[in-house]
Amino acid sequence: MEYLELLSGILVAILALYYYFTSTFEFWKSRGVPGPQPIPFFGNFKDIILSKKPAHEYLTNLYSTYKDEPMIGIFVKRQPILILKDPDLIKNVLIRDFAVFPIRRTENIFEKTEPLSQRLSSLEPKRWRPLRMRLSPVFTSGKLKEMFVLISKCADHLERHMEKLANTNEPVECRDLTSKYTVDVIGTCAFGVEMNALTNENSEFRKMARQLFASNWYNKLLNIIRDNVPSIYRILGYVLPQKKETKFFLRTTLENMEYRDKNNIVRHDFIDVLRDLKKHPEKIDNIELTDALLASQAFIFFIAGFETSSLTMSHALYELALNQKVQDKLREEIQQEYAKCDGDLTYENVKKLTYLDKVFKETLRKYTPLLFTMRTSTSSYTFDGTKVTIPKDQQIWIPIYTLQRDPSIYPDPDVFDPERFSEEAVRARHSMYFIPFGDGPRNCIGARFAIYQTKIGLVKMLRKYKFETCAKTDIPYKVNIRSIILSPQNGIHLKITKLDHS
Repeated sequence: MEYLELLSGILVAILALYYYFTSTFEFWKSRGVPGPQPIPFFGNFKDIILSKKPAHEYLTNLYSTYKDEPMIGIFVKRQPILILKDPDLIKNVLIRDFAVFPIRRTENIFEKTEPLSQRLSSLEPKRWRPLRMRLSPVFTSGKLKEMFVLISKCADHLERHMEKLANTNEPVECRDLTSKYTVDVIGTCAFGVEMNALTNENSEFRKMARQLFASNWYNKLLNIIRDNVPSIYRILGYVLPQKKETKFFLRTTLENMEYRDKNNIVRHDFIDVLRDLKKHPEKIDNIELTDALLASQAFIFFIAGFETSSLTMSHALYELALNQKVQDKLREEIQQEYAKCDGDLTYENVKKLTYLDKVFKETLRKYTPLLFTMRTSTSSYTFDGTKVTIPKDQQIWIPIYTLQRDPSIYPDPDVFDPERFSEEAVRARHSMYFIPFGDGPRNCIGARFAIYQTKIGLVKMLRKYKFETCAKTDIPYKVNIRSIILSPQNGIHLKITKLDHS
């Protein structure tokens, strides 16, 4: 009898779990949105959750399977997600009807467990709007002109460091090289600190940057708890010690602010904006400006500027090594511009490098770091020209990677062709077919900064040095299946040669 009761209890528990994980599975079918059949617990993401298939490959297959559909309904575990493909619908969500989609995603912010999770990109509209308004002036054209000298100085350090590397005649891991440069740039422009990441392998900022992206069992376990049992994860904030990198960025930001206050130092940079907000909290009504909230903004500036820009630079070098004619043409443009300005490159000179701009955009088209951008509805919404209505709190994915690799939009998408971004070609395409920084009011706040630090770095690297493939170069490119952003599995190893006429 007891055995039967136990068996019945187990059966009831299994049925309850089965119902819980499948109760949402009619969501898209009832709305007439096509999509693949989900399975219990995993939804449509079994291979990704089990690390059997990279996310970019799954999304590409999904996109092509439903190539004639304006939208696709999928499930991440039991959560319904809408993938938008139609460019006009995408534009409505990002721009025209932004009032309905002002949130990137409904995300728990764990102020105790993850003090630095209160970054601008994750904040709810109440805190996002006033903070965005106060932080935006740091990224204007005028500010970029002021920062140009600082960025250029870091790029000069990069150029000198490359001479040492070229003299070794050994392959160079370009992602490591470019990430040291971007750490130096962000440190100088955002924190007012000389990082020396290029010459100092033990640079504390560099070590902390590596730890942030480390894939170890402890981080994986915490991520599983956060994603599946957020209530327990929130409690862990009162039990677990703060991570080293969290302590480091909190301390660095706050000590920097205090030091400037005591010594009356003004640099008109990101830290100064945070100082001003701390002194005048009345500028942002009804928001508690905690030290963690302020430090979170410096933290996301560092993370976004360091990782995505270094990836874009190394991807550009990889393609230029594979396409020597493109590299030669770009180098010729750079050298001609240097000749015009007598070797004194300025912000305006970089803007005139039109072929560099094409190479940069084609790199971002082919290797956009973020596979998709997200938006969440704040009320029910019916898409134009359809009968599809979504409820409040519905999450939407805009698949940047697959849009930018769609062969009907970009023929032979695996071919690296900067002329896809000629003025004529750009005019002929819908603007939503190239959105590596997102679009609309919640686009990437630091896009212009990222563009210029990447371009200046490439200019200094390519002016005097040639990049070629070598035995250690992965051809074809191999994606790191465990990374949340598009990155190389084994790094990007290239041969660097100093040019005779340089």
